[in-house]
Amino acid sequence: MNKPVMTELAMGSGQQLYRKAKTIIPGGTQLYGKRQEMFAPEQWPTYFAKAQGVEVEDLDGCRYLDMCTCGIGATVLGYADPDVTKAVLERIPQGVMCMLNPPEEVELAELLLEIHPWAEKVRFGRLGGETMSIAVRIARARTRRDKIAFCGYHGWHDWYLSANLSADGEGMVDRLGNWHNQRGLEPNGVPRNMAGLVMPFTYNKIDELKAIVDEHGSELAAIIMEPTRNLMPEPGFLEGVQELAQGCGARLIFDEITISWKLCLGGAHMKYGIEPDLAVFAKTLGNGHPISAVIGTADTMDAAQDTFISSALCTEAVGPVAGVATVKKLMRIDVPAHLEQIGTRLRDGLTEIAQRHQVPLTFTGHPAMLYFDFEHPQAAALQTLWTVRMLSHDILASGGFYPMLAHEDQHVDTYLTACDEVFEELSLAIQQEDIEQRIGGPVKHTGFARLA
Repeated sequence: MNKPVMTELAMGSGQQLYRKAKTIIPGGTQLYGKRQEMFAPEQWPTYFAKAQGVEVEDLDGCRYLDMCTCGIGATVLGYADPDVTKAVLERIPQGVMCMLNPPEEVELAELLLEIHPWAEKVRFGRLGGETMSIAVRIARARTRRDKIAFCGYHGWHDWYLSANLSADGEGMVDRLGNWHNQRGLEPNGVPRNMAGLVMPFTYNKIDELKAIVDEHGSELAAIIMEPTRNLMPEPGFLEGVQELAQGCGARLIFDEITISWKLCLGGAHMKYGIEPDLAVFAKTLGNGHPISAVIGTADTMDAAQDTFISSALCTEAVGPVAGVATVKKLMRIDVPAHLEQIGTRLRDGLTEIAQRHQVPLTFTGHPAMLYFDFEHPQAAALQTLWTVRMLSHDILASGGFYPMLAHEDQHVDTYLTACDEVFEELSLAIQQEDIEQRIGGPVKHTGFARLA
């Protein structure tokens, strides 16, 4: 096996590099969800030298089949998709940044509006959380109101994290995990006078949102939510949210960043037939290249001209080029059907294996975005042991699976064969009560935690 080409900084093992990173990069990584501690501390490979299709090669030349959350949902076509890569490589020698604008952003805007007949205008960003903040700014500018009702996870920016400030602006109330299940998101650094501006409600509990609207309806700029994530909407729930937004004059914003276009071309709201005022896309939009968008009605989007939203790197060309290539491929191929088939096959196979070995494994989410959990007091330790043993089979595995177009039946077969062997050991570890002793390292973190 050929070793990857590495810079002087990356010489040595990935474990050594990660130990170094933690001394010079707060938290060790740029994305919380990619921290080694979230998978198998001191054993997860952490860094990649190459990623193509469904295969990842680490700094030590080890190759893994990725059956994990696969680019955190950003690479729905697969790593280094040839069509997207070709478009990007053709653009780069021509230059990607100058004093003029890339024409590809107009083409991408037209494609998005073609797919979403309800929308009339588009603004682009490069990051998901950033573009959620753009959507919030537009809604506040349009309504001249400040308060937000929200459900689910929407990034790291002040408007969102302020929900974890207590009513008096002191301390933390930890309300953001009501759906996303990431506890310990400290609001340190968020201005304390933002407390009370953002109020959470629980998915599928329309009465909670109604109570917010009854008390604060005239002050609400927006109702923000993921149309679905790991739960399916109960009959009438999304319709009820839309009715409450329209009734109080708040803008309905759908965060389609994570579920993205995995269920339906254009996003989950298209599948459910609900037209918001604004919808936000990222991740899938560029298949791993930085591009994001907020689309919406002209009445709402025009408020972007009544405030200030501007950034130099939102005018570079790679993002729009990747976006055009990705969207055209998604329009040409029924990717959601493939994700449904691969995810269902994996879920059904893993269910049979878990039941046969009497391992208490449960599932949530759509087949296109699966989450696994162990109903056991040592759930985190079981998950860590599973991950560690799957690494020995050259497979990246964790508490979730986001299938990609590049995944094929043979990859599911390989994964399930390895799981059959690993779950036999998990069952034995449960019986003998020696789960942690088998891991060979620390247990994974179960929520946000500060790293030393």
